[in-house]
Amino acid sequence: MAATGGLMFGYDIGVSGGVTSMDPFLQKFFPTVYKRTKEKGLDSNYCKYDNQGLQLFTSSLYLAGLTATFFASYTTRKLGRRLTMLIAGCFFIVGVILNAAAQDLAMLIIGRILLGCGVGFGNQAVPLFLSEIAPTRIRGGLNILFQLNVTIGILFANLVNYGTAKISGGWGWRLSLGLAGFPAVLLTLGALFVVETPNSLIERGYLEEGKEVLRKIRGTDNIEPEFLELVEASRVAKEVKHPFRNLLQRKNRPQLIISVALQIFQQFTGINAIMFYAPVLFSTLGFGNSAALYSAVITGAVNVLSTVVSVYSVDKLGRRILLLEAGVQMLLSQIIIAIILGIKVTDTSNNLSHGWGIFVIVMICTYVSAFAWSWGPLGWLIPSETFPLETRSAGQSVTVCVNLLFTFVMAQAFLSMLCHFKYGIFLFFSGWIFVMSFFVFFLLPETKNVPIEEMTERVWKQHWLWKRFMVDEDDVDIVKKNGHANGYDPTSRL
Repeated sequence: MAATGGLMFGYDIGVSGGVTSMDPFLQKFFPTVYKRTKEKGLDSNYCKYDNQGLQLFTSSLYLAGLTATFFASYTTRKLGRRLTMLIAGCFFIVGVILNAAAQDLAMLIIGRILLGCGVGFGNQAVPLFLSEIAPTRIRGGLNILFQLNVTIGILFANLVNYGTAKISGGWGWRLSLGLAGFPAVLLTLGALFVVETPNSLIERGYLEEGKEVLRKIRGTDNIEPEFLELVEASRVAKEVKHPFRNLLQRKNRPQLIISVALQIFQQFTGINAIMFYAPVLFSTLGFGNSAALYSAVITGAVNVLSTVVSVYSVDKLGRRILLLEAGVQMLLSQIIIAIILGIKVTDTSNNLSHGWGIFVIVMICTYVSAFAWSWGPLGWLIPSETFPLETRSAGQSVTVCVNLLFTFVMAQAFLSMLCHFKYGIFLFFSGWIFVMSFFVFFLLPETKNVPIEEMTERVWKQHWLWKRFMVDEDDVDIVKKNGHANGYDPTSRL
């Protein structure tokens, strides 16, 4: 029920690309783009959809989500994970109503901004809720239900767009935007029916309720050791008066660096650019409108099936091996796509035959499948399980904020980048994939099957680089003071 927050997020990602490739929608809100797509030889193949207003329609959601996540950090900590999900559901419902009834661009953008507020609250609360409620042995798989729902939402949006594009009368786009109400209602109902996490209840002083929920979700009366662990973690967390400032402390830097890096890298794989604008991208490559939407449905289906692979493999194979294997797969497929487009699709002519078109779709599916069992779900899973309780809410807030900031950047810039880089856009993303695989190989520790509250001792203090940060700043100051008194600097090894 909680993971339906991902369904709403995914639908919002998938629906905008299909709607922006529909002629009636473009005629009503973006007539200049509509004119460009219809007149032959007016513009480069790669530049038909290069319009800041069109990109703002997609990206405004993520800018609003970025702002909302700071408020969501407060509600998650003070009001609980469950109530924050309920707030997200309410924002979604109002945003959907405004979008479906939009009469002008301003109404459309305001609706997207409200959806973005829902995304900010939902993405803050749902991964935390799932990580805290899950038993350690299946925490990875259960947390990936959020990402699985994101991919199902994208596929659902692609299927809806494929159907509504065929509706005569020019109102199909309203139905596409309005059907986002279905996952919005699901999330709202889900938030009403699920229990609050024991971590959140104990953190807010409801010890007996926390113990009862823990007994219920573990299915056993033997919960005393885990309960005492949570109480102790909560006691430590209460001593932290400024969680955001505490995030910058030396001992919390490894988690912060890795969480921020994962969010930036996740966006620079290029996945959201392809998912937002899949129909637009396929139209650019010479597919007709209907064929473009159909191709987007295929990539959406591959996305869902590959995420299921991750659900079953992440707690068996581990996080690192999935990320490294996917890096190689994504790198090769992006380079092949760039070579084919460089040879076959120029500014003014398109020699992409039926066979080559199918091959491009196969390569995009190869790329999407690799992302879906690695960077997609693990970009959310790893940050949600690595922060200690005292900084977990603030850490998740920074994670969501950075993710939405770079999602906004990619959504706002992709069509312009496609216009200027042309086929080189795929080489740009493949270069980033090489960098991020290098990062994972040397700097990302394995967190498989490690209880959340034991992460510091069993993961960070064992890593060749990050163990140097696992010293309190007060201790460092004392060591420095004593060391300098004796004429040498003992912190040179820290």
